[in-house]
Amino acid sequence: MNSNMEPNTNLDDQDESLYEHHKFVAEVGQNPLRVDKYLMNFIENATRNKIQKAAKSGNIYVNGETVKQNYKVKGGDTVQVMFEHPPYEYLLVPEDIPLDIEYEDDTLLVVNKPAGMVVHPGHGNYSGTLINALVHHFDNLPNNSSDRPGLVHRIDKDTSGLLVIAKTEEAMAHLSKQFFDKTSEREYVAIVWGNVVEDEGTIEGNIGRNPKNRLQNIVYEGDLEEEGKPAVTHYKVIERLGYVTLVSCRLETGRTHQIRVHMKHIGHTLFNDERYGGDKILKGTTFTKYKQFVDNCFKVLPRQALHAKTLGFTHPTTGKWLSFDTKIPEDIQLCVEKWRAYAKSQLENL
Repeated sequence: MNSNMEPNTNLDDQDESLYEHHKFVAEVGQNPLRVDKYLMNFIENATRNKIQKAAKSGNIYVNGETVKQNYKVKGGDTVQVMFEHPPYEYLLVPEDIPLDIEYEDDTLLVVNKPAGMVVHPGHGNYSGTLINALVHHFDNLPNNSSDRPGLVHRIDKDTSGLLVIAKTEEAMAHLSKQFFDKTSEREYVAIVWGNVVEDEGTIEGNIGRNPKNRLQNIVYEGDLEEEGKPAVTHYKVIERLGYVTLVSCRLETGRTHQIRVHMKHIGHTLFNDERYGGDKILKGTTFTKYKQFVDNCFKVLPRQALHAKTLGFTHPTTGKWLSFDTKIPEDIQLCVEKWRAYAKSQLENL
């Protein structure tokens, strides 16, 4: 869109296929705050320049009316912003990115996604994604309900591990139903802060957006409980390592950030999970030497300590149960070994 064009003053006139749309309702107690600063607090990867460009183009609305970037957001205001992005077909440029394929046949494949790779294009990530790689390596992948080629499910950018990809319409429908019906099996390994006392347990809690930080999800409780989406996580202790614990988590549901949210909810935030506060020292001593040790662990594992280790599902054509398992990635393994050595040294010094 030419930035010299007259700004749109009617939200209903926008061609939403050309925009990424965000909408927020300011809390009642919101102190007056410039709309550009307000949006910076809620939208991941949104630079001030991008927000100012949206304002100049007339694409920031408060209560349905266009506003300038210096408008002061007040409690109860409905704030909407439309960010321009290239038409969707241009986001799917095939890219020759290597894939770590665990299994492949005529109907599906299972890939081991590395940490740092985004699953599908979106705001701030228009290339280098798993889908960019898939459309290079495979022709005519079926779209899911969100028009994502081949994608049956997803994991976060900084989570590594297994994903199943559908190569036919039949496989897409069959596999998607298994995930919806909770008949597929997914198990993750994670390092979490603190000593998880119970050997195993189940976390149940409806998950929804954090009204105070839209980049996070939280467990909804009390009056908000019914507004969240039901989520169930089963966990089991693999190894206690002093101030952290290595656990496995089996998903019964598949909500966004589910393991990260549920483990934080019970007081065991994932190690080095920046978004949920795990990149700070949450357990341990105040000694400088300990702080240096933890900082070294963060450098070895510069992401949340979460890996989708196993995946199981029924083959959509043969009806045979398929199960896949991967090694724990080197960065997580090195971090575990560091904590194991530290825990051992602490015991020896008692």
